Amino acid sequence: MERANIVVIGGGLIGLSVAAKLSERSKGIFVLEKNSKAGQETSSRNSGVIHSGIHYPRGSLKATLSVRGNELLYDLCSKYRISHKKLGKLTVAIGEKEIAEIERLKKQGEENGVPGLKMLEGKEAKELEPNLHSDRALLSPTSGIIEASELVNHYQSIISLNGAFVSTSTEVVGISLKKTGYELTCRAAGGEFNLIADTVINAAGLNSDKIAAMAGLDINRLGYRLYYCKGDYFRIHGAPPIKHLVYPVPKGGGLGIHATPDLSGSVKIGPNAYYVDKLDYRVTTNVEDFRADVGRYLPTVLDMNIQEDSSGIRPKLQGPGDSFRDFVISEEADKGLSGFINLIGIESPGLTATPAIAELVSDIYLDKLK
Repeated sequence: MERANIVVIGGGLIGLSVAAKLSERSKGIFVLEKNSKAGQETSSRNSGVIHSGIHYPRGSLKATLSVRGNELLYDLCSKYRISHKKLGKLTVAIGEKEIAEIERLKKQGEENGVPGLKMLEGKEAKELEPNLHSDRALLSPTSGIIEASELVNHYQSIISLNGAFVSTSTEVVGISLKKTGYELTCRAAGGEFNLIADTVINAAGLNSDKIAAMAGLDINRLGYRLYYCKGDYFRIHGAPPIKHLVYPVPKGGGLGIHATPDLSGSVKIGPNAYYVDKLDYRVTTNVEDFRADVGRYLPTVLDMNIQEDSSGIRPKLQGPGDSFRDFVISEEADKGLSGFINLIGIESPGLTATPAIAELVSDIYLDKLK
């Protein structure tokens, strides 16, 4: 039976970034990814936004890792020439209730250490974005966009250069704690095989709660059960109506239907947020609902050609009607699983937080070895 030092379950951006970071100092690292290519689910089906960190409660992992990840990600992109742009973001408010909310976001962002936040009057916001309609807007200058597929390729290159391995089309179907380590039963094209690992890192994204349960954890009692929250995207055809990221005041299960210029020069709108029971990436939202929602703050889209683009599914710990839930990043020794590290509910701002999450997991792993 083959033996590994560290097995990372999941070859999305989180799993790849963790493996890349750990491979700087450790050997015998394997990443097991059930899909035929890395980064095929949550990692490639999102807005590609680099968040500033204004949306998350002070002291939460989402806040601290977003702010830290924002800094690390721009450094990484510059160093390795990964396509990105620091566009800045306008969160727009219409009416007194929404103005109060973006004032709260500004205060929260400042408490989180987000630099450069500035409140703009509607006229000032319109000078930046002539097509915008708002009473006030919050400018977050450190927000931007990134080409997520290039980040996936970067981490895979680092993993390979450092002598670690990514095994695609390899699904973990069983986990058992033995005296010699964690025995993983894996299913691949050639059939099933077993692998023994000293450390297991669960970065399985949409399936991370199932992996935790497979290891013997009571995911309901621990609050580890995930809910699938789907979001659809549409694309505006024609001349881009904005240059900045433009967000409404958040509502529901996401950050609201926002307008995002991408690196190709066009503008995507979305996602919305609705809970589903299974993975299905067909766009099901009516385009006119999107048009009306975005048209409230960007009226020019009411007369533009909008076509369906794509969809994504968030692995949320927050169920319908629930209040804020943070990332779970936990070494489970206190639950009888020493050396088993769970990363569950890594949704937005997971892309932004990616290098900071890798940094944190590396610290947890090295601390375990002391």
